[in-house]
Order: sequence, then C-alpha cells, then structure tokens
Amino acid sequence: MKRTSRRQRLVAEINITPFTDVILVLLVIFMIATPLISQTSLKIKLPEAKSGQPLEAPKKTEVYVTITKDGSTYLDKDQVTKKELRAKIDVLHRNNPDISVIIHSDSLTPFKDVVSVLDVLNELGVNRLSIGAISK
Repeated sequence: MKRTSRRQRLVAEINITPFTDVILVLLVIFMIATPLISQTSLKIKLPEAKSGQPLEAPKKTEVYVTITKDGSTYLDKDQVTKKELRAKIDVLHRNNPDISVIIHSDSLTPFKDVVSVLDVLNELGVNRLSIGAISK
C-alpha cells in the first residue's frame, strides 16, 4: 500500500468583508457629522419658521453669512465689514456663479442689517439664497 499524501492548498486571498463594513460605517458617520461641522459656531438665536425645510448636506459652493444682534457680519467664521463682504462674495461669485449663500441672523438683529446684506448680494447677482431658521 502506497501512502498518498495530500497537501492542502493554502488560501492566499484577503477577506475584504470586514474592511468594507468599516468603510461603510465611517461613511455613515461622516455623512451625519459633516452638516454639524460646517455650520457656524457663532452664538446666535435663529428665528423659528413653521414652513422651514432642512438643508441637504452642505456643498463646497455654500457660503454662510452670519449677522449678530449687534450688527456684526461674519463670512463663514471671519468677521468682515460690508466692503470686505462685497469684495469676498464678488470673488467667490466670479469663480463659481452657482454659489449659494445662506444667511443666519439672530432673531434680535435689526432688519436694516439683514436688508443691507441682501442688498449687497443682490447687487453682485447672487441668485441662490437661503435664510436660516429653526423649524418648529
């Protein structure tokens, strides 16, 4: 009787299923966390609106203009004057005509300050405009 030796083949494949699971979990986490990160960290109390609808995930074409109750204006997180706001938005709008501006203003902000920002945006031809509010 001959002795037959059977060698088992080594499986040299990498199982990517756990890797795929981890990547999908990270994707979900980033999808949830990204809107929270991109919102401004300025302390303002947004007005409430019954007809408000939540925004989709922020895009690179979105710019936040924040107006505080004392009339200070911020572009994203940097405080700017009206002239600086006009210059920076003009540059952004020329580079990307599809830019979307989201205005956040404190509920106690005088309306004249909001109108002055809207006037600047209108003069520059910004067509995509949203006003931030809290949904009830």
